Amino acid sequence: MLARVATAQFLGMTLWFSATAAGPAIATELSLSRAATAWLTMAVQAGFVAGTLLSAVLNLADVLNARRLFALGCVLGAAANASIPLTSSPALIITLRAVTGAALACVYPPGLKIAAGWFLERRGTALGVVVGALTIGSAFPHLLAWGAHAVAWRGLMWISSALAIAGGCLVWLAVEDGPYVSASAPFNPHAVLDVARNANVRQATLGYLGHMWELYAMWTWIPAFAAASMAAHDGSQDRGGSLVAFVAIASGAVGCVAAGRWADAFGKARVARLAMLTSATCAASAGFVFGAPVAVLFLFAVVWGFSVVADSAQFSALVSEYSARTYVGTALTLQTCVGFLLTMASIRLLPWFAATVGWRWAFLLLVPGPLAGAAAMRRLMKAQDLGARGARGA
Repeated sequence: MLARVATAQFLGMTLWFSATAAGPAIATELSLSRAATAWLTMAVQAGFVAGTLLSAVLNLADVLNARRLFALGCVLGAAANASIPLTSSPALIITLRAVTGAALACVYPPGLKIAAGWFLERRGTALGVVVGALTIGSAFPHLLAWGAHAVAWRGLMWISSALAIAGGCLVWLAVEDGPYVSASAPFNPHAVLDVARNANVRQATLGYLGHMWELYAMWTWIPAFAAASMAAHDGSQDRGGSLVAFVAIASGAVGCVAAGRWADAFGKARVARLAMLTSATCAASAGFVFGAPVAVLFLFAVVWGFSVVADSAQFSALVSEYSARTYVGTALTLQTCVGFLLTMASIRLLPWFAATVGWRWAFLLLVPGPLAGAAAMRRLMKAQDLGARGARGA
């Protein structure tokens, strides 16, 4: 079941970065400004935030069967994404990207809930595998953009839509509900407030916010950083930035799985904190790698890509453990809602900061996020220690 859910997540999440990977070609053909090009990704974030907010308030991931919700989200997202090549209106393209993001709100959190339902003791590893698959799905369009020179951007969009439909069919036809979380629950208008009142869930969510400040801004703008770095090194103007982006994002898949195994052995909060300290160091040192030989740039992309998303699944695992069993889906949806809302700010601010200081030092803007997240994980670790001592005393 884990393999099936992970495969479906990979297929469904190819929708997320399809327009980002095709962004340069779209921008050239339609003469988009830098701000409009940024909205090709930001619109997905905005739609995802709106979709997860509505889903959390209505408890959709708990009231409705998560497998059916997942399949529906894949189909709706694929339809919106496949419509983009049929229009030349920038406003309509951005709107369709927002609809795609809203549909993916029915894919990502329900997918995590489905996987959590099959695992209890090894939940960190299981969710690490699922988020790793999601990471590969997000990276895949960059690989196509780099390698498939004969594939126009419209073909790239249609390929990702077809893959998403396949992912929805896989979950609908071949995945079953696990025994460890509720398959469905009655609607509770106070569920969101109940989740927010949980102190441990709040700390896990604060850590997630610090993580998200960095993650999607890095994923979105690492191609531009890499291209500028290659140009500074040898004047190269090829598509190497897309390949570096694929390597950076895809490396995160290995990080997710490895961190999941370490988290089950050494503690989820501890591993998440270490990952954020590592990624903060990478963000702070990116300027020293700028203009370096290509081999050094790829090595840096691997290390940062590994660490920047390695902690992601552990925040979801922590929230699923500390939330009421009947509203795990709502808790996960609320967490992703506030996290992706924050990404809209960092994605938009980073190119502005780069225009001010240059791409060499642009990633310094991201450093405070993972540092704040690491501090939240430190507080959660202390709360866990106090709880364990109290349990032993009782």
